[in-house]
Amino acid sequence: MDIIKKYFPQLSARQYEQFMQMGDIYGYWNERINLISRKDIKNLYLHHILHSLSIGLYHPFKKNMLVMDVGTGGGFPGIPLAVLFPETEFYLIDSIAKKIKVVNEVVVSLGIKNVRAEQVRAADVKVKCNYVVSRAVSSLPVFYDWVKDKFAILPGRQSHGQEQGILYLKGGDINEELISVPGRAREVLLSEYFEEDFFETKKIVFIPV
Repeated sequence: MDIIKKYFPQLSARQYEQFMQMGDIYGYWNERINLISRKDIKNLYLHHILHSLSIGLYHPFKKNMLVMDVGTGGGFPGIPLAVLFPETEFYLIDSIAKKIKVVNEVVVSLGIKNVRAEQVRAADVKVKCNYVVSRAVSSLPVFYDWVKDKFAILPGRQSHGQEQGILYLKGGDINEELISVPGRAREVLLSEYFEEDFFETKKIVFIPV
């Protein structure tokens, strides 16, 4: 939990409380449904929560925007981002029903009001959003094809002058994947934001649409 305070000292007492509660809540659910590697649950705050929040450091979301988290699994990156941006709407989707069940339980336990979760495949989603976020659920070209038609500036959800697009958490060498992605994809090294070794090879790929 201290690592969240280290990089987000501006958070409210309520936000800190919600992040603190995540440890026990995810520990409880991970014993019942394997959301995170059993060996990795002890690294929940560094490997999952802070990693998710890196998107918010690079590209803060504004009030009334709609952000879709595709392949959310246990709620990453969507749930930490929803706590960080309580005035932004988040739509979390996954094709696996038991994972969406856990996401809904976590949302209720934390008292989060700006998240809607649904079991659905990305190809079947009719929702139009300002941003899509995700954590390495497929190769970038495949993911781009899944979500390239999911964007629109909607009444009440203007992008406030920011570029809309995909914010994708990925690691390692992705040069070959980027060649096959249309547009002006940008790599953002997370080592520029965080000093922990875990982030040395981690990056955000931003693909404007």
